[in-house]
Amino acid sequence: MVVSTQSQVSTDVAGIARKTLEHAYGFDDVAIVPGAITTNPEMVSTEFTLGEHTFPVPIIASSMDGVVDPAFAIKMSKLGGLAVLNLDGVWTRYEDADAVLEEIAGASLEESTRIIQRVYQAPIREDLIGRRIEQIKAGGGTAVVASTPQNTKRFAPMSREAGVDAFVVASTVTTARHVSRSLKGLRLDELVEHMAGVPILVGNTVDFQATLELMAMGIDGVLIGVGPGAACTSREVLGIGMPQVSATLETAHARDVYFAQTGRYVPIITDGGIRTGGDVAKSICAGADAVMIGSPFAGCEGAPGRGYHWGMATPHAELPRGVRVKVGQTHTVESLLFGPTSKTDGTENLVGALRTSMSTCGAQTIRDFHNTRMIIAPSIKTEGKIYQLAQTRPAGI
Repeated sequence: MVVSTQSQVSTDVAGIARKTLEHAYGFDDVAIVPGAITTNPEMVSTEFTLGEHTFPVPIIASSMDGVVDPAFAIKMSKLGGLAVLNLDGVWTRYEDADAVLEEIAGASLEESTRIIQRVYQAPIREDLIGRRIEQIKAGGGTAVVASTPQNTKRFAPMSREAGVDAFVVASTVTTARHVSRSLKGLRLDELVEHMAGVPILVGNTVDFQATLELMAMGIDGVLIGVGPGAACTSREVLGIGMPQVSATLETAHARDVYFAQTGRYVPIITDGGIRTGGDVAKSICAGADAVMIGSPFAGCEGAPGRGYHWGMATPHAELPRGVRVKVGQTHTVESLLFGPTSKTDGTENLVGALRTSMSTCGAQTIRDFHNTRMIIAPSIKTEGKIYQLAQTRPAGI
């Protein structure tokens, strides 16, 4: 960052380090630049590898109760992607979780957070953890589950015994170094050892050093993003976060440094704030190996939230950092991922958009796409669009 001469001089005279601000960029601030080579779209591979598993669709449905239930996880698996079931949610607290989800969806906005907090006070039933995993596996799905760090030591062994395919340790912010008064907290290196053969993903983070240290623990993937999700209010409540393009660039650099040092490639997954095919493409061009999405999946027919979506920190008893948002149910999972669609705003056929963006830039693989040029371009969505803006903005499109 360039600072003013006056600021620099006053810092030098005082002899005291001065905190400065970096400029950080989100999806609407940047653009992907086509180069000298283009590729036929049918030659493009969007494959994403996690551990020993390879998936044709680099899109993961996030571990939120309004997004993923066992049936949704099975469907996503059959379509080539992944969906993560929340082990701290209603599906491990209630035998009949559908009735609970109906109550949440039927509440007024004013009452919704209070009801969600009450619903999540019910104890987690350990017998339901294995049963939900077995339910996904029996339906032909890839069973991926998530838990908060404080519950991981209990839930991970149960999940392994039930045949889980991957395990996610998820919190608002994750680091390898956690200061605590407890005698022995969660050790990620020990978790990796105990879960040998089961890929471990950890998140969320936005920082270069934190990402390096997490990868050194032996984990298999890192989730990137703090607070960008539509249902998350951490940025408002806590004032923390980083725009997703900058967060992805920084953590992708950490991944590449770690790979150069060790020869082990650990994928990063941009998680949150992704709404359109352009957002998916920008995430992966910035360095992501896959993306995690919540609200667009919550808006699919058959999603468990009945057209509503709420964040993982919404039930927090003392400091809720989420809100139930209405997304409706306006499309199928198939149309969201693959089309066909008549929408012109990029909110459907996300895989087709990614494939076309990659082919336009001559990239045949996701790792090829990482090398594509990006620019800072805050006018990219408005330049020359006067008629579009006049016609669509009043309608809220």
